[in-house]
Amino acid sequence: MTLRAVFAGTPAFALPSLQAMCEAKIDIPAVYTQPDRPAGRGRKLRPGPIKQFAIKHGLSVRQPQSLGAEIGPLAQLAPDLIVVVAYGLILPQTILDLPRLGCVNVHASLLPRWRGAAPIQRAIEAGDARTGITLMQMDQGLDTGALLAQTNTPIHPDDNTQTLHDRLSELGADLLIDLLGQMAGGPVTAQPQSAAGVCYAPRLSREEACLDWRESAATLDRRIRAFNPWPLARSHLDDNDWLIWRARPGPTTTTATAGTVLEASAGLLRIQAGDGTLDLLELQLPGRRVLDARSFLNGHAVKPGARFTTPGKGHADS
Repeated sequence: MTLRAVFAGTPAFALPSLQAMCEAKIDIPAVYTQPDRPAGRGRKLRPGPIKQFAIKHGLSVRQPQSLGAEIGPLAQLAPDLIVVVAYGLILPQTILDLPRLGCVNVHASLLPRWRGAAPIQRAIEAGDARTGITLMQMDQGLDTGALLAQTNTPIHPDDNTQTLHDRLSELGADLLIDLLGQMAGGPVTAQPQSAAGVCYAPRLSREEACLDWRESAATLDRRIRAFNPWPLARSHLDDNDWLIWRARPGPTTTTATAGTVLEASAGLLRIQAGDGTLDLLELQLPGRRVLDARSFLNGHAVKPGARFTTPGKGHADS
């Protein structure tokens, strides 16, 4: 039995799922994606990754600002189900009820942990050992639907949001195709989410990317990885706000004031944290190229005793 599935998604995270559905010969009568957004220096409208893929592969694209007027068009498409992957619009109950197999969401966490907009980033920031993909039967709550399938993956010590995003997007596509294969034979039993372990993953902001050096080196390292590639962790030194792309915890035996540069030579830029030290590995001035620590020190005469501070908030211990 061939499934007929409408796809709804917008960013690159959704691409492997749509591509896998095409390769599996799923009948896709329409692809829903967010309207084109201004991008680049000229702020010209630019289609998102899903729209570009859909057009290239001859799929019908719809880009409504809201879904209120889409009930009729969706009903005419008569889909067996709707697959939603990081779409960005809330599906009203009338649409959730429309397909005979309901609406399936590919979510990048092990629900009920990390419901919400930034599950990948918050899992790294919190120091979770593992995360994964949940396929969920959608309801009107915020990621509260019953569980159809899950798979997990470790969060490696050097994972940032981009590397974990890429791995999870592929895992999500694989799990989705397995589920759709089961659904082709009929409805799949879903399990209600546990009431224990619920937590939320609010969207990231630029403000929280400003490092507070009073935090431990392990915490700062996790925040730097969670905020890479956006909004990028930042700190202030020598009248500049530096973006910090990569770091790693250093020795834990020093006790200088938080934010103090302990070593700045031979490619080593070591900073005192509230607990332990942090070695900065890659930095960037906004609008300039990313520099490794050695190149940074070649171009900036940083001496031990200088202090990184929180942008806009003075010294780290003030």
